[in-house]
Amino acid sequence: MTNTFPIISLSTERLVLRPLDLGDVPALTAMMNDEQVAAWTDVPRPFTEDVARRWIIEDAPAERNTGRGLDLAVTEFLTGRLVGIVQLTKTSWRIRSTEMAYIIAHWARGEGYAFEAALTTAQWLFREQRFERVELRTAAGNTASQQVAQKIGCISEGVLRNACIAHVRADDGTWSDLRTDYIVWSLLPEDLAGVGEELTDSGGYRPYSSGWN
Repeated sequence: MTNTFPIISLSTERLVLRPLDLGDVPALTAMMNDEQVAAWTDVPRPFTEDVARRWIIEDAPAERNTGRGLDLAVTEFLTGRLVGIVQLTKTSWRIRSTEMAYIIAHWARGEGYAFEAALTTAQWLFREQRFERVELRTAAGNTASQQVAQKIGCISEGVLRNACIAHVRADDGTWSDLRTDYIVWSLLPEDLAGVGEELTDSGGYRPYSSGWN
């Protein structure tokens, strides 16, 4: 039984989810320097193009090759523009479980891209990879991420008190840590019933192996 994710590309009517490549460096750098991304994640601040290249060349391949996870670029189907990232981490191949996170560029928010990308990834995990559980953790104040979790059918399992460190930017531009709670969500195969009917009606995602390294 495999213990690494395949090199894969997934497509919907609006999006293509594929491996990151070096052509994504400028857009990835701009996306990760957004203040909301800095507030709710632990990305380096500032997020430079060198950091983006290292992520694409070293970090993402290592995550997949070791079986720990998978990083997917979320791009618009028609334009090819990078609109976000979906990450799978802390993968357990024995219990077929992984943790999912998603980031959407500031200019692409409000279009339903996070929902579509997260749902497409979950469908692929359950149907093609035979996973049994997807877990999400959202900071207590990150309502946008919580709304996506609810929309794809996740069930809130509880709160990890004081387990998350968010970040707050002061007027002088400096950042400080703010300890807060994590809300833990789970998604099981049966939770997807009736969710995302627009994707189901159009045939859902379309997986195909690619030549990306």
